Formats: sequence, C-alpha cells, structure tokens
Amino acid sequence: MKNVFSIKIERSLIKMIKDFCETHGLKQGFFVEKALRKQLEREEMIEDIIEIKQLRAQEKTAADFSEYLKKRKA
Repeated sequence: MKNVFSIKIERSLIKMIKDFCETHGLKQGFFVEKALRKQLEREEMIEDIIEIKQLRAQEKTAADFSEYLKKRKA
C-alpha cells in the first residue's frame, strides 16, 4: 500500500526531476521513491562501515574463538 508523503523541495530541483523523468519516460513518483531507497541503502552502508572499523580496533583484544569454546565446555 502506498501513502502520500509531503516534503518541501526547491523549485529548481523539482524542475530537474520533471525534465529528467519526461526525457527518460519515467514516472516522477517512481523516480523519487527509487532515489530515496538508494540513499537509505548508502546511509546504512556508511553506518555498517563505521561499525566494522570500530570492531576491527577491538579485534586485537578479542579472545581466540577456539579458546573461548574450550573454556565454555569446562
């Protein structure tokens, strides 16, 4: 189900979107929705990369997994 989502966008950007969609035979709603999805994916990827970098720093102090398992069995 689709919902309406209203936002304020600069007129120049709206014109660019309209022109691009007309030129490429796209519906504006589809184009904007696709652009928002891609940007969300990029933002999530950036967050993941930052988290990986933080975890890598902790990796040096992490216990060896096989040693951890041995201690759990004991």
